[in-house]
Amino acid sequence: MSAELIHVYFMPGMAANPTIFENIKLPKDRFVPHFLTWNIPLKNETLEAYAKRMTLLIEHENPILIGVSFGGILVQEMAKFISVKKVIIISSVKCNKELPKRMIFAKYTKAHKLLPTSLVSNIEVLAKYAFGETVTKRLHLYEKYLSVRDKYYLDWAIDSIINWKQVEPSSGTIHIQGDKDAVFPCAYIKDCIKIKGGTHIMIINKFRWFNENLPKLIDDK
Repeated sequence: MSAELIHVYFMPGMAANPTIFENIKLPKDRFVPHFLTWNIPLKNETLEAYAKRMTLLIEHENPILIGVSFGGILVQEMAKFISVKKVIIISSVKCNKELPKRMIFAKYTKAHKLLPTSLVSNIEVLAKYAFGETVTKRLHLYEKYLSVRDKYYLDWAIDSIINWKQVEPSSGTIHIQGDKDAVFPCAYIKDCIKIKGGTHIMIINKFRWFNENLPKLIDDK
């Protein structure tokens, strides 16, 4: 008798769409991938309420949730409303204690309110927000990956990260982090699988590592 298929739901990072997962290939005889996309949040919608609304898109019991960056924060919140087999976060944080000092500073000074998010139509500006690095080459690729260019969404996303309420990591969360991540530096993060040379966009440029290791991480009891 063949093993039951495992349903894996992927959530991209802030402003990104599921094409960031285009090179992620899980064995088809074991896994069924599903790709979630960002919706524009409702007016004054909390992260918790948004996460609960996103769980309505989960069509299978006890799925695997995989989230990148802000998507990693979101899937952790979603797992508070539904039963999941496992939560895997990539280039993200497990609690607000792992946020870098500049984000903690922004929380108390409201400095993030001054960010020029009205410029999100400029792909270089959006890439700086979403990927934490100045992008000058391969802009066409970033235009493909970063399609959520709504100012209200971006303001909401930045505010949701900076004011995330989770104080302690949820038990069992698997955390994969690049040691060169400029958005969520490894220096502030405990208990993660550290990827040498991995940046905030390693889901795109280190996909071979994920293709080799994700099946084992998902199946590991």
